Parts: sequence; structure tokens; C-alpha cells
Amino acid sequence: MVTNIFILIILIILTIGAGRLTSKAVRAKRLWVKIAGGLGAGLLTLILAAITFAGGKGVAMLYFPAAPAALDLTVAGAPEQIARGEYLVNISCVDCHSAPGPDGKPTRQPPLSGGYDLTGVEGFGFIGQLTPENLTPGGKLGGYSDGEIFRALRHGVNKDGRALAMMSLMPYRQLNDEDTEAIIAYLRSLPPVETTLPTGDNLNFIGAVMAGAGMFGTVPEPATEAITAPAQGTTAEYGKYVATYDECRGCHGPDMTGKPATSVTEAIPNPRPLVGELTLEQFVEMMHSGVKPDGVPFPEAMPWENAAKMTDDDLAALYAYLIASVK
Repeated sequence: MVTNIFILIILIILTIGAGRLTSKAVRAKRLWVKIAGGLGAGLLTLILAAITFAGGKGVAMLYFPAAPAALDLTVAGAPEQIARGEYLVNISCVDCHSAPGPDGKPTRQPPLSGGYDLTGVEGFGFIGQLTPENLTPGGKLGGYSDGEIFRALRHGVNKDGRALAMMSLMPYRQLNDEDTEAIIAYLRSLPPVETTLPTGDNLNFIGAVMAGAGMFGTVPEPATEAITAPAQGTTAEYGKYVATYDECRGCHGPDMTGKPATSVTEAIPNPRPLVGELTLEQFVEMMHSGVKPDGVPFPEAMPWENAAKMTDDDLAALYAYLIASVK
């Protein structure tokens, strides 16, 4: 944080200096100085100003996000609440927060001890560190209150109120209050696992500039009041909610119509045309097997193993949502 703010201050000073140099150049008596100096210094000023603006916006987003204070909350931890949390976590959180395997990528299996070097393994370590946390009581969450974990899920900020860069982009902030508390109950029930792997977000100034420029995607608007979900059932309305907690909408876009490539991710296709050609039985089989009806497997980036853990009713609801018209 201190380093990024220091760099921002230096850039502000350099931008002001370049602006003054431009002003002197255009007031020069010699024509060639006016033209060459004015254009050169002016271009430098514009470049520095753009970087400074994006960096300043990124620093504000990362270190001073608009998030409320943590709730005074104590989750009951009833057996049915823990069971619901286990279901949700095992089709969503496990995808990033499980321990890394020999290839450095998450195993998608317990324990949820984190440590996946996302930026390093995926080839954009130049922006700093993004490493999913250890979600067991043996990690940082052991020092969080229930209200602080709730705020992390709902508003994408850590205990200190700083933005969790990846979590702030995820759709989990749209989970209803009951499911958010169920996740907390389950995480509290896990046996503590200690690890020496570094975890957490620590973007450098390049990462801050990219965040400020919107190159990682758009941060969803935070909820301002309690969230409720549609009634459970095999309906398109509930299917949209299923696509929220299964993280489908985080990858395929808020309306499940695909997402364009960003500076750090490839384009994500629109699944609706494919699903629209399938029966419910074919869709369920595809999600259970990871193989499309034409025999082509899903790409490696598609976490179909998570969807395969969903109940048949949830898959039916997701199917109903994907074949419905986009509103």
C-alpha cells in the first residue's frame, strides 16, 4: 500500500512537471521549439496523466473501497446450516481455495487451505500477488468475526476494509443472507489446517493501474440491504440464482451470454446457443461427464466437476435459466 501510494505521488509530481514543460514550450520564441517541444511535452503529459488517473483510481478501489462496517453477527452453526454451506462451498469456493497440486493449480478437493499462486501460475505475475486464502480456521479467517467474513463475501473486502481484488469481481456478493451465513457456518466447522504458503492480495502499481483502467472487469454494485433469493424450484428465476452461487455468471457474464477477453483472461463463450439445442437429460449428462453431446470435452478452464456435484433439481433450474430468453 505505502509503495503504491508513494509511486502515485511521484507520478502526480511528474505529470505537473510535464505540464509546466509543455506550457513553456508553447510559449517559446522559436517555432521549432513550439512545435517539437509542445508536441513532445504535451504527449508526455497526456501519457503521465492517463497513468496517474488510472493508478489513482486503482489505489482508491484497492485501499479505500466504499464498504460498510462489519455486521455484529453470530452465525448459529446449526447442522442443516452447515450442510447447506458445505454444498455451496464444494461447488464454488473449492475451485480456487483448495490446496494447489503438483501443477500449482487448485486440486478442487478439500482441504480449503488456499495457496494457489494465481498470478504466477497463470502468467501475469507482473501485476503482483493474487493468492486465494486459507479458508479453514487455521488461516487468516480464524481471526475474523462472523460479521467480517459476511462482509468479505458480500462486499469483497478483508478484515481491514481493503478490497479483495478477485473476490470483489465475483458474484458471491449476490448470495442471499441465509446462504452467506451457511457458508460461514461450514467454514467455522472445518478442522484447522496450517500452511506456510503465502496467501492474500498484494497488487503492485501496475496492477493498480490495470484495475483503475477496468482491465480486470467490472466490479458489481454492492448490495445496500438484505438479499433474498427466489423460491427453490426448477424455474428460470431460481436457475439464475444457481448460476450465481455456482459462479457460472462470474465467468460467462451476468446474463450468461459470454464475456469478452480482458488483459488477463481469454474470451468466455455464450453457453445459451449450445444448451438451447439440448434436452434436459442431455444437459445433465453433459454437466456430469464434462463432455458435450458431440463428444468434445469441455476446455480445461471449465470447472464442470463443480457443476457435477449439484443436485438434479439445481441442474434443472440452471437449464431452465439458460434456455429462457435474456431479460
